[in-house]
Amino acid sequence: MTSSRTRGADLALALWPAAVLIALGVAGFVGLLDWVTENEDLSRLDQPLLELLAGHRTDTLTAVMTGVSTLFGPVVLPIVVAVIAGVWWLVTRHWWHPLLIAGAMALSTGLTVILKATVGRDRPADLYMAVPGGETSGSFPSGHTIGAATLVLVVGYLLWHSDPESSWKLAAWVAASVVIVGAVGASRLYLGYHFLTDVLAGACVALAVLGVVVGLERWHDLWLERRDPPARPEAPGGADAADLAWARAQADDAAADPGPDAGDAEGP
Repeated sequence: MTSSRTRGADLALALWPAAVLIALGVAGFVGLLDWVTENEDLSRLDQPLLELLAGHRTDTLTAVMTGVSTLFGPVVLPIVVAVIAGVWWLVTRHWWHPLLIAGAMALSTGLTVILKATVGRDRPADLYMAVPGGETSGSFPSGHTIGAATLVLVVGYLLWHSDPESSWKLAAWVAASVVIVGAVGASRLYLGYHFLTDVLAGACVALAVLGVVVGLERWHDLWLERRDPPARPEAPGGADAADLAWARAQADDAAADPGPDAGDAEGP
């Protein structure tokens, strides 16, 4: 019974970060969806921001934003993911992390299709699109944002998890996540294919997917520890536990009873 409770406690301790990430992602998505449905709060900025960006496009910036959007689109992104997973396996010769990366991207893609079809929000009008009619699927959430955020969050987490004491890896992960996700989200807004709430909802979905990956990775670590527990360090000099306990007891007795000459040593 004690062993069972211990395993349950270990599992809860390992999985609580995953539960927090999933809860935050789901809560954020539901909150944004409620705003969009009720046309209140942040959703009221969707149309004004769309019009502002569409009215200030330049040829150069449009080309840059189109390149960013294409890189993280449904044609190029799977190739990028395959390359990353393949290189990871070649370097480490372990299949677990490449499988997590591929699985996370498959999960994010499936969620994108299901959520778009379920919510059924229309895209911005063709008038605001850089290429009118270029996007026809549902608008909420942004699939490009989900894909980009999932990739950078999952890959960054796995790199940091391999060396959690490395502060520069954590800082690089955070910085890369902000820059890449921000750039992709901005490109979708600038090109007129999504509203602001679409992009934010996509980031929330990616956060929940990261939570799933964190849970699987930490569960895997726990499983490895139980399968191959670390060897106990041997006592110095070949002494066993009984010898060490006897030595500690003798030291404690000596400290408690300094002996008959202790008072004379202090002098008058």
